[in-house]
Amino acid sequence: MKTNINLAAVVHRSAFADCCPINSDEVKVCLHTGKEVTKVNLIYNDPFIEHVAPGKEWYGITQACAAEYELAYNFIWTCTVKPQYKRFQYYFEIISSTEKVYFFEDGFYSSSELAVMKNFSFFDMPWINPSDVISGPSWVQKTVWYEIYPDRFCSAGNQYKRLKNRSWGDETNMSWTDFYGGDIRGIISRLDYLQELGITGIYLTPVFESPSNHKYDTTDYTKIDPDFGTEDDMVELSSELHQRGMRIMIDAVFNHCGASFKPWLDVTEKGSDSEFLDWFFVNKFPVLTDDKKTDDGRYYSFSFEAGMPKLNTGNPQTAEYLISICRHWVSDWHIDGIRMDVGDEISHSFIKLLRKELKALNPDLFLLGEIWHDSIQWLQGDEYDSVMNYPLLAAVDNFWDRGTGTAEDLRQALNGITAMYSVQTERMLFNFLDTHDTIRAFSKCRTPGMFFQKFVLMLTLQGSFCLYYGTEAGLKGASPYNRGCMPWNLIDSGSCGDIRRETAELIKLRKSYPQFYSPHIEWFPAGSDTNSRLIHYGKYSDDTMNPSRIEVYMQTGTGGIRIGLCGNETILYRRKFSDGMLDSEGILIVLKKDS
Repeated sequence: MKTNINLAAVVHRSAFADCCPINSDEVKVCLHTGKEVTKVNLIYNDPFIEHVAPGKEWYGITQACAAEYELAYNFIWTCTVKPQYKRFQYYFEIISSTEKVYFFEDGFYSSSELAVMKNFSFFDMPWINPSDVISGPSWVQKTVWYEIYPDRFCSAGNQYKRLKNRSWGDETNMSWTDFYGGDIRGIISRLDYLQELGITGIYLTPVFESPSNHKYDTTDYTKIDPDFGTEDDMVELSSELHQRGMRIMIDAVFNHCGASFKPWLDVTEKGSDSEFLDWFFVNKFPVLTDDKKTDDGRYYSFSFEAGMPKLNTGNPQTAEYLISICRHWVSDWHIDGIRMDVGDEISHSFIKLLRKELKALNPDLFLLGEIWHDSIQWLQGDEYDSVMNYPLLAAVDNFWDRGTGTAEDLRQALNGITAMYSVQTERMLFNFLDTHDTIRAFSKCRTPGMFFQKFVLMLTLQGSFCLYYGTEAGLKGASPYNRGCMPWNLIDSGSCGDIRRETAELIKLRKSYPQFYSPHIEWFPAGSDTNSRLIHYGKYSDDTMNPSRIEVYMQTGTGGIRIGLCGNETILYRRKFSDGMLDSEGILIVLKKDS
C-alpha cells in the first residue's frame, strides 16, 4: 500500500497494556502512531451483533480517540470503551491531513479495499472476565515508603550479635565487608522519628541469617540474623508499625541463596546424588573450585558470583519451601508487602503460584518485583502488583544531569513511562530517587535546589514514593558509601534540620492533598520559548466534586522567570520564589480553585 502515513510506526498489541480492562465494565484501548497522524477513530461492536438482526451485516460504532500521550517521535492515542455485552471486536481508522487507512489485525487497508472486503480479521476483546481485571491493594498509591538497610540505620546494641562492628559512623576506608551493628530494635527505637517525617510504610532489605552485612546471600530463610535480633523483635516491629497505622514490606531473596544454605551444602557434598540437586542449576561437577566466578558454566549463579547459587524456582519442591516461608511471614508476622529481589529472573510459574497462595491469606498484600526495565510480562494481574520504577528514575536523572533538554523533552519521556502499563498498575508503581543499589540522590544533585526539584516531581506523580534512609539528612555517596551509617548525631543535634524539615513539609503535602498522587495531570506549554526548561503542570483529584487543582512550577533552566498568578491561588510551597519571580532552581506549588 502506498501511503504517506508511516505504517511502520503504527503499533497495537491486543493484549497487555494496549487493550486492557480497567474495571469489570470498561476497557482502555491504545494505538501508537507517527506524528503525521491527525486523527484516530476506533470502530468496534459486539462480534455477534448481526445475530440479533438476521440478514444485516456486522456494523461498527465509531468512537474518537485522543492523542493522550505525545512522545519524542510518536503519539499514543487512547479511548475508553464500555461494551454493552462485555466483549467487542474492533479496528482503527487512521487519518492524516491527506488520507486515511484502516488497521486490522492482519494489516492495513485503503478505503477502496475496505469497501469490497467480505472477510475481516478484527482485533478482539473476547470477554471482560471480572477475575482477569488487574487489581492491587488500594493503600499502596497513598503510601510514602522508607527503605532501611538494617546494619546501617540504628543500633540498639542487641545481645545476640555475632560479629565485631566498626564504630558507628566511622567510614574511613569503608569496604563492602564492614559491619556497623544496626538492628531491628534500633529501628523500633526510631519509629517516632519516621512518623514525624511523614513515613507510612517501611521497606526492609533482607533480615535473614547471612554472613554478609547486606544479607542478600541467605544462609537460613527461617531465622532472623542474630546480628539483627530475633523473630520476636520482628513481630514486635510489625505490631508497633501497625499500631501507628504504618505498613511493613520485607525483602525476599528467592532468585539465589548463599553458599552456606543447607540444600546447597548438600549438593556440594554429595554431587549428583544430592536430593536437592534440582533445587539449583548445576551443569557439571565439581561445583566447588577455586574460581570465585561461575562464567565457566559449572552452575548458574547471580551475576557469576560463586557464593550466590541460583535457585530453581520452577522446581515444585523449591517453590513449596519458599512459599511456606512466605506464608509464615504473612500469617504470623502480618507483613503488608514482599519485595522480590532480582524479580525478573524468578520463574513466572513460581510468582503466579506465590501470588495465588499469599493473596488467599491476605488479598491486600503488596507484591513488588525488583525489575529495572519494561516489566509488562510480569504485570498482567497474576504475578506482581508493581515493580520498582527504574525507568522513571533514569528519565528524571537524565533530564537534570544533562541540563540541555527542554521541559517538553521531560514531558515526553514521562509520557512514555506512564503509557507502559495498565491504568491500575501505574497507580502502584514504586518510585524513588535512590536506593541501596544506586548513587545517593544528593551525590547526583549538584545543589539542594536540584534535589528538591526532583523530589517535588516524584511526590506529585502517581504511584507510591520511597525515601532511602538518610536522604532526608543529605547523605551522599557512591558504593559502598551509598550504604553509610545514619547520622543520628547530626540529626539529634539539629545540624541537618533544614533539609529534613523541608522533606517532611513536602511529604505532608502529598499526604494532605490527593491531587499529588492522582493520575490526572495536565502539562502546560512554556509559551513561545521552545527551549524553555520551565516545568509547569497541574494535578487534579479523582473527586469530580472537587474542582481544585494543584499547579507546580519549577525553573530548571538559568535565570529567573516571572510567574503570572491570578490571585485565586493558595501557595502551598515555595523555594526561591518572591515578588512573582521564580529563580533558577526555584519551585512553586499552588492550590488553585477552578471556576
